[in-house]
Amino acid sequence: MFQSIMMGMKNAGMLPRLSDTERQALEAGDVWAEGEFFKGNPDFKALLAENYGQLTAEEQAFLDGPCEELIAMCDTWEMSRTRQVPDAVFDFLAENGFFALLIPKQYGGKGFSVLARSTIMAKIQAAGAAVAAIVVIPNSLGAAELTEKYGTEEQKAHYLPRLAKGEYIPCFGLTELTAGSDAASIKADGEVFRDEDGHLKARLNFSKRYITLAPIANLISLAVRLRDPENLLERGEDLGISVMLLHKGMEGLSIGARHDPMGVSFHNGPIYGENVVAPLANTIGGIDYVGKGWKMLMESLAGGRAISLPASAVGGARMLASVTGAYSMVREQFNMPIGLMEGPQAKVARLAGLQYLMEAARVYSCSAVDAGHEPPVVSAILKQQLTELMRSLSIDAMDVMAGAAIQRGPNNIVSDAYIGAPINITVEGANILTRTLIIYGQGANRSHPYARTLVESVEAEDSTRFRKALLGWVGGMVVNFGRSMTRYLTRGRSAGTPVSGATATYYRRLGWASTRFAILSDLAMIFMGAKLKAKGNFTGRLADVLSWIFLCTATLRRFEAEGRRAEDLPLVHYALNYGLKEIQDGFEGVYANFDAPVVGWWFKSVGGWLLRLNPIGKGVTDDLLAPAAAVVQTHGDHLQRLQAGLHVPAESDRGAGRLYRAFRMLHEVRPVHAKISQAIKARTLPKGHPADLVHLALERQVITAEEAEQVRETRRVQLESWGVDEFSPEEYVRIGSSTAVTEGFIGKDAPRPKLVASGQA
Repeated sequence: MFQSIMMGMKNAGMLPRLSDTERQALEAGDVWAEGEFFKGNPDFKALLAENYGQLTAEEQAFLDGPCEELIAMCDTWEMSRTRQVPDAVFDFLAENGFFALLIPKQYGGKGFSVLARSTIMAKIQAAGAAVAAIVVIPNSLGAAELTEKYGTEEQKAHYLPRLAKGEYIPCFGLTELTAGSDAASIKADGEVFRDEDGHLKARLNFSKRYITLAPIANLISLAVRLRDPENLLERGEDLGISVMLLHKGMEGLSIGARHDPMGVSFHNGPIYGENVVAPLANTIGGIDYVGKGWKMLMESLAGGRAISLPASAVGGARMLASVTGAYSMVREQFNMPIGLMEGPQAKVARLAGLQYLMEAARVYSCSAVDAGHEPPVVSAILKQQLTELMRSLSIDAMDVMAGAAIQRGPNNIVSDAYIGAPINITVEGANILTRTLIIYGQGANRSHPYARTLVESVEAEDSTRFRKALLGWVGGMVVNFGRSMTRYLTRGRSAGTPVSGATATYYRRLGWASTRFAILSDLAMIFMGAKLKAKGNFTGRLADVLSWIFLCTATLRRFEAEGRRAEDLPLVHYALNYGLKEIQDGFEGVYANFDAPVVGWWFKSVGGWLLRLNPIGKGVTDDLLAPAAAVVQTHGDHLQRLQAGLHVPAESDRGAGRLYRAFRMLHEVRPVHAKISQAIKARTLPKGHPADLVHLALERQVITAEEAEQVRETRRVQLESWGVDEFSPEEYVRIGSSTAVTEGFIGKDAPRPKLVASGQA
């Protein structure tokens, strides 16, 4: 019977057909927390026991020392105006090991953990996009990581020490005109031949674009599809995708032109190659790894997506929450801080609550990678969700700061984050693709307890394995249907919780959400089958549900890991109520668009009504806003703890520095303001702003002379912090005007990175 069912499913095309590249992507990495949600009954005790890492003393010292020094020496406005990074900055990066974060110590690197690299990448966003990119690219997917993981001993010995010292500046050549998010469709072509010297080489032709650091790079990791028409390797003509190392100066290689991404002055440009000849031994991993490039990339991205782009998003979000909270209390209208008005307060609360969630997800996921996991689904969630959240939070910050946010200049704090947000959303696969194809598609195939086994058994025509998988799947569905009904009727109480207190309800609701998600996944795969692969909007909604279940779980993990601090509860409540509403919205979208006979009708009618009658989450209520906003609006130890790992500029600095100074001084002068307010209530003083009444308050002995001076100085600093930049006509014209552009950031007389002879490996 099972044999006939298996063959019927195969012949009917009910199961998706996988290409070699899709199969390699699915085989990359492993299943981590997301597997618990596909089961429908997550083990929250196990998830809370997962590693939530901390930096070592050495890593913390690097964060507090060289990172702070780097940021202090970077004038982000001047670099954006001139589109140049000073030579001194590059020298500092090289001398202090910023290119060596992931390289093992035996090769002259730092050998830092994934969490440390992510934390460093988040912090140095304050140094500006150009400097951040110079650090991020050598420490993420590219020459160093791929060589360290897959390179031959000779390649490791040659490249890694030079990459660590900054003698090699790498870039990774993948994206092309016809291969953006569909990176596997690259047209870069290489033909294998035996040269006159007897060595196997490849003649390469390619056109790459959007390559970060390309204009200043002297070492390229090139993704290219190799052919072997003479079958010299005895593997057939099509060898597949390989990653080859090319050096600047090779004949036929053109590198150095610039793109202009959103006017953000990080180095990005095209790479062209016409009949570039490179030894086949320049393939990362040597000749044995020819054709294994796609698998290498997928394996590296499985955990890698959780590092650089999420770090950039989290660094930006935490900065925006900090400065917007301060600004909302420093800026006044109608004689009161705008942050106490409900409209701006709601924006500040969203910034505060969601940055807490984002940081939780970053640390939780990086800790998993450090523990040996390579979770491709979770890393895709982080990339897509955190960069999207960063974009929306940058809009919130712009809304609160209003005029001060739109006037560019050295005192503008938030415009660069707003302008640059779409860039992170676009790179490493556009977020549209990540949401509609990767998160749920890869998750369902990899993380579902039976789906992959079922597909593999059908392809192999293994009826015994098929029977076990099918019976397990059916049994699991029956159990989850029972769970789903019980958890619906009890509003999740039957799901249980590993903790007590204020957060217990969230575990119950997430358990309830996971059961419903598992049931919907099963029904979608059964009734839509292979067609599910093309239903991007539908799978995108399932991806949203999965993503927010994970993000909420990470938030709870952070709260536990940091000691269940009562002062953090306003942020936890905001983040969890926000996330549960996102889950509810995702479910409603799935129900409304479940296109299948009978089952689809039920979801769109009775099921949809029941879903809305008893929602998993109703969203953030007004009573949660003021407490969440107050966390970043109140100067003190709690705020400083939440700012750990974030660069807080000196009060003498323009922009954020002068804002933080006013924020602190207003906090310190509050008791004096309170005296004046009490005198107003007692009618000792007329109504008005305390700063306008200071002379009268002193005269009537409401405050002392020292307190009066404190009020006056605070008001002066406060008004100064509201100011925006202005330029003379000559200065305005000169901003952004063309200047003599040197080759990248290396000055004319500065020492150049040492170039290695073309083709050397």
